[in-house]
Amino acid sequence: MLPVLAGTVEDPTPVPGLRKVDIVLDCSYVGEGGLPRAFGGSQHPATLVLRGLSITDDGTLGDVTDYEISQEDHSSSPPIIFEASVQLVSIPYAEVLLHADCNGEEVSCELSPYSFQQEGDGLCPASWFLATIQLSSGISIALLLRGPSCSSQKEEGHDVTLHPKLRIPMSKEGTLLMTVEFQSSSNNTSLRTRLGSSIILDCHFALAPSFILSSLEWRRQHRGRGRSIFRYHVENADLTAQPKVHVDVEQLLQNGDATLTLQETAVDDEGTYICLVSTAQHQVQHNIQLVVAEPPRVRVFPTEVSFKRDETITLTCIIAGYYPLDVSVTWTQKTPKDEVEINLSNTRFSSHRQSQDGTYSVTSYLSISSATVQAPATYTCHVSHVALEAPISISTHLMVPERMEMEGLVGGAIATAIFVFVLFVVLRRKRPAEPMPEQLLTSSE
Repeated sequence: MLPVLAGTVEDPTPVPGLRKVDIVLDCSYVGEGGLPRAFGGSQHPATLVLRGLSITDDGTLGDVTDYEISQEDHSSSPPIIFEASVQLVSIPYAEVLLHADCNGEEVSCELSPYSFQQEGDGLCPASWFLATIQLSSGISIALLLRGPSCSSQKEEGHDVTLHPKLRIPMSKEGTLLMTVEFQSSSNNTSLRTRLGSSIILDCHFALAPSFILSSLEWRRQHRGRGRSIFRYHVENADLTAQPKVHVDVEQLLQNGDATLTLQETAVDDEGTYICLVSTAQHQVQHNIQLVVAEPPRVRVFPTEVSFKRDETITLTCIIAGYYPLDVSVTWTQKTPKDEVEINLSNTRFSSHRQSQDGTYSVTSYLSISSATVQAPATYTCHVSHVALEAPISISTHLMVPERMEMEGLVGGAIATAIFVFVLFVVLRRKRPAEPMPEQLLTSSE
């Protein structure tokens, strides 16, 4: 996890309820693109300082300390420090970034040269960098940073000192002074939806006053293929959109809301959606992975079964209407003498079948024989799938055959009758003989 630090910044005209703070992020710098490849494409430690963000003060900001540039880092590879002013463009999710550490969020930050189009000529033209920030909650923020050119510093009467690695102007403290001039964000980088539902793909942006929106485009890529599904050119108000997709153009122009709504989601809508916001000079994008996941319907038949003599019965578990393809099916057996369910391996499956809507079906079979199985017993089909929070378990019951029950009752009745008869005979034999009447009369005389 990358730590987030914060410090206060003096504001000459404070807004009630708001407080100016610095947010400091540990980042990685990746040297690539049109600017000098200081590290041959390798990563280097970097620090991004977002100066003067407006944060709602809820009473928990009293213990933050001012951020100060450290002058005591004598390591062989000290971090490159980017000090970025946010006066021209608001930064979204500032409170989330500030409290990320306390909330257990993981924050990743990467800085790289931006080479879509360079400005100026000479040894050090105006430098542009792209900062990409991602939180474990799914929030993604892209910041386009502009640094000063050598000519601008000379015009202001400052001596130009170039960064020893990047060869761009730096401050007397050794930091790179930047201005955020273009930002875009999304509240989720990965979404899951079911068939037939509507899904909202969030994309917002903000531009510095000197920038003008040129176009917005949404693209979908899947399995190596890509196509445009929405495109709007601001200059000529030209709009093209595929069926089922919608962007509110009025909100796009007024509030920088480039959110796309996708209706009646189908299997073919799965893929990576790219929100491309462009000005005449620059372009920033966000990627959102959309996964379609439809849970299976499970049915087992027969629901109750009993054996005849020397018989084999096949139990059937039908799993239908699921997407994607991967599904796990297992069978278990449990009898009154079993403490836990016993996994069974003598199963077989049909081939996968795909319906017109793109979903799949498969059937699982379990054969049980009267020679090896003793009733009663419960057989359960367990189905696991990515669209299920918990496996589906459907059971069928093996009952004791009615003939066997009747035979058992008759046999029990016969055994009981025999036992009673024998008991009666035994007791009668043990009973002493009673005297005859003649014997009683003789003894009285």
